[in-house]
Amino acid sequence: MHRRTLLTGITAGLVTTGTAPAFAAAGRRVLHVRPGGSVQAAVDAVDGPGWTIVVHPGTYREVVGVPAAKAGLTLRGASRNPRDTVIVHDNANGTPRPDGSGTYGTAGSATFTSAAPGLTVRDLTLANDWLRADHPEVTGTQAVAAYTYGDRTRFENVRLLAHQDTLFVETGALDTFDRQYFRDCYIEGDVDFVFGRATAVFEHCHFRTLARDVDFTPKGMVFAPSTARANPHGILAVRCRISSGAEDAAYKLARPWVPSYETTAWPSLVVRETRIGPGIDAAAPYTNMRDAYPWQSMRFAEYRNTGPGAAVQVPGNRPLLSHAQARAHTRQTYLGDWRPYA
Repeated sequence: MHRRTLLTGITAGLVTTGTAPAFAAAGRRVLHVRPGGSVQAAVDAVDGPGWTIVVHPGTYREVVGVPAAKAGLTLRGASRNPRDTVIVHDNANGTPRPDGSGTYGTAGSATFTSAAPGLTVRDLTLANDWLRADHPEVTGTQAVAAYTYGDRTRFENVRLLAHQDTLFVETGALDTFDRQYFRDCYIEGDVDFVFGRATAVFEHCHFRTLARDVDFTPKGMVFAPSTARANPHGILAVRCRISSGAEDAAYKLARPWVPSYETTAWPSLVVRETRIGPGIDAAAPYTNMRDAYPWQSMRFAEYRNTGPGAAVQVPGNRPLLSHAQARAHTRQTYLGDWRPYA
């Protein structure tokens, strides 16, 4: 397992830290963060809805949290290349907190967390570069890049990099169905690296499973939804791509997550019109997280996928939607009156 090169181009190797204030654009609700500044300081400076924070090229090693009060915030890289602007940190579930109060836990490990409704993130990289190999003493190896639980959350042209539990798409409460939309994003990881109970639509995204130096299979899973039973819509991937840096059939497409704190969950995942590479086990693309909650009893389905990982080798292992059923699984039906794709 190797640490990634997160930044390319003329800014490679530049690490910025500190709490220098952001620069405000005169007469506009825009804050600029430049090398030497802090993204979190800019978030803290936002005093109402509808602000934009522009982060200039560089690597910002810090933890960023956006509270619910910062509604309608836009956070974007200054260039259109998401590799130019990187926000990264290295906490894991099992990392001890500096104050001695315990470990961070999965959600607390996130480099970027947002509870704000109407959030837009675009044109940058969010990463957690914690590595298992560097910390053999740690058993809680989940290390989240982004943890989002606000309704109408939108990510566009964003790179999300980690290993286990890269992207946590969640809701603010068990009985809320927060909607999230991801377009033209690149998401990589190994174990359950897209997970949670939000209504989350991924369009034209690239999911990549990582090479992993272990002697067992499956080496991991792409999706681990934990959708509430009352929510008709879970995770939807449409016109996406799934590739792999590992050997053929080393990964599963998904497994259901039924949390101990919500045992009534009924995980939902639909993958449609997506190219699935050979890294996914076509003969048995799904597996269980716990045998008490078999994947066959969950809301897992596919429609018109292509590629070697989408081949129907064992029909009983590959639930397919009919044309009529597929009409209920579109970005429009999942997102309702919110149309971020328009």
